Amino acid sequence: MTQPTESTDAGPSGGFLAEIKDAVTIRAALLVLGVLVLQLAFITSYIGAFHHPKPSEIPIAVAAPVAPVAERSVQQLAALPGKPLDPRTAEDEAAAIRLIENRDVDGALIIDPAGRTDRLLVASGGGASLSQAVEEIVRAVERAQGRTVQVTDVAPADKGDSRGLSSFYLVVGWCVGGYLCAAILAISAGARPANVHRAVIRLGALLLYAIAAGLLGAVIAGPVLGALPGPIMGLWGLGTLVVFAVGAITLAFQGLAGVVGIGLAILLIVVLGNPSAGGAYPYPLLPPFWKALGPALPPGAGTYAARSVTYFKGNDMTGPMLVLAAWAAAGSAITIACAHFRGGRPGAAVGSGLPDDSPSVPRFAGEGTETR
Repeated sequence: MTQPTESTDAGPSGGFLAEIKDAVTIRAALLVLGVLVLQLAFITSYIGAFHHPKPSEIPIAVAAPVAPVAERSVQQLAALPGKPLDPRTAEDEAAAIRLIENRDVDGALIIDPAGRTDRLLVASGGGASLSQAVEEIVRAVERAQGRTVQVTDVAPADKGDSRGLSSFYLVVGWCVGGYLCAAILAISAGARPANVHRAVIRLGALLLYAIAAGLLGAVIAGPVLGALPGPIMGLWGLGTLVVFAVGAITLAFQGLAGVVGIGLAILLIVVLGNPSAGGAYPYPLLPPFWKALGPALPPGAGTYAARSVTYFKGNDMTGPMLVLAAWAAAGSAITIACAHFRGGRPGAAVGSGLPDDSPSVPRFAGEGTETR
């Protein structure tokens, strides 16, 4: 019976510098550099979006018993320096309320020509910072004319959602779940699926996860915490689509770029998507770049749709739902296409130490070995 002996093949050490040269590969250095760039982009994006909110063309309706009075007020509001408002006339107060409920405008000024007090209708459910901005602007205009204004919230945020941010944080949580689920699949089974069947299996697993995450998120935000009064079924469906869309995008990026795809997903969703989502500051308060970008990305589309479900009877959801569906469909199609064109070459699992194009480590000890 032979005893195991220690190997002497290691040879003499080349010193600390040699160890550094052996340990720090070009690939590792590039990945660390990519993380630094991602971090700086995160700082730039969030501070750039939030450091100086400025009202810009906030849609507002104006109604008065006499049409010329409303038209004259619209002209005055449209001529304000910096164009903070985008005013339009409404036939009467009822029509103005319908415009708010349909999310065509973010407020309405109801003028009383016979008195010195007008009424301002706002909707804090669409974002407390936005309704406050409308109130401040209109109050300043009324004060300059020797008039006062009485504020009425026709779509108020729930008492458990005082700043109107619960919808945003719910969607952020769903987005985090989506790309983390896809990343976990890369860690456990390889950054790239081996074939189309495996790609479909990953998408199927992601869909099951999205259904569960959508329901549990809606339940926590609604009945458990009492933060959102919206219907559970509506939020559940929205959450499922948000989670699946973000997860499919991440799978697609991984199919295109391997493990680097996780970083690309974070760049798109976290660095660009979250600050432009209209959460803390709705779109009319964001700088032009983020204002234009937000509605086209899943966090922005999801946040807008969640507020519509919760406070506006599901109105004006077609656009955001189409955006989410487009991301989900594109992510799924790219994931399957990448698996097809790779021709059965699986990517190594994240953390295995193998390059992305290396075959995955065999799942069973006997795989890939020959009998002698």
